[in-house]
Amino acid sequence: MYKQMVLSALLAGQLASAMPTLAEAPLRGPLGNPAVNAEQIALQPDEVAKVRGKNYKAALVWHGSSNWVNALSEGARDIFNQLDIEIVAETDAQYDPAKQAADIENIMALKPDIVLSLVIDSTSAANSYRAAVDQGSKLVLLSNPIRGFQPGKDYVGIVTDDMRGMGIAAAEMTRDAIGGRGAIGMIYHDADYFITNNRDQAFRDAIQTGQNKKDLKETGDIHIAVERGFTKESETSNIASAMVLQHPELKAIYVAWDAAAEGVIEGLRSMGRGDVKVITHDLGANNLVDMAMNGSMYGTIADRPYEIGQAMAQLGAYGLIGKPAPAFSVVGFDKVQRENIRSIWSTAYRTELPVLLDRALQ
Repeated sequence: MYKQMVLSALLAGQLASAMPTLAEAPLRGPLGNPAVNAEQIALQPDEVAKVRGKNYKAALVWHGSSNWVNALSEGARDIFNQLDIEIVAETDAQYDPAKQAADIENIMALKPDIVLSLVIDSTSAANSYRAAVDQGSKLVLLSNPIRGFQPGKDYVGIVTDDMRGMGIAAAEMTRDAIGGRGAIGMIYHDADYFITNNRDQAFRDAIQTGQNKKDLKETGDIHIAVERGFTKESETSNIASAMVLQHPELKAIYVAWDAAAEGVIEGLRSMGRGDVKVITHDLGANNLVDMAMNGSMYGTIADRPYEIGQAMAQLGAYGLIGKPAPAFSVVGFDKVQRENIRSIWSTAYRTELPVLLDRALQ
């Protein structure tokens, strides 16, 4: 996901030069907290000593399961092992808010001192997470806030990816995919979700203003010819097909995230429109195989889940020792294309390539 920043509007005329560009505007979290680079999160030797040997316990209350979540858990696990903190539970809500509420209630019987979690529904989850906080658990959130919760009081901090940076990078990649000129489509996440909303908006703004981190001049040569929203990943194949039928001039389609992009590629393939390039976010093996075989998938912007997990675990320790913590922290990202799939996969997931993807690259 993510985005957590208020994107600056560009003013016309002489006022425009005084306004920050998209890249320069301050990055902020859901409550307006300034973003801190997650690399600044660290424990000193004496702070580590305060944690080790205390029989602290942690629980990982996740939203789903995937290679991304596995890497997230691995990053947290490595830090907790260094701190002698035992992970007593790891749950998969299968993207079901009701199941996640039940998960958090069930793990409370284990009395974890730290809870790391990506909350699926920030409203319905509030009561369950409130009970955990009231019991004394130090809560660290991934990307999504919980309605009514305050940093430093109800949770230690939020860690996420650089959602605005990722959106701008996707715009840059789209520009490169079509040679800097032409019509594109945009398939955005049409739901109230902090990560995707901000990432999509950053992409849209970067295309519409012609500005990005390289401070490109506006040329008007790239334009969003059609936008469509979706709420379910299963909808994107039909959406992409309809887009291309109505706008055969499309050269590329941006999609909110990787799994949703799979349907877009399927739709393009069924129409024989492999010339339409797809740009998205996150690392999914199926789309990377398509990219490796020079299919529709042109590129993706990947965050670093292992590093996110590390930062969250360290913030949990901050909570245990009462160390002041940044309310909102961001981890970096990488542009991924065929030539660097191997290295980025290793950085993000800390695992070997899936066999099928390895073969496709060969």
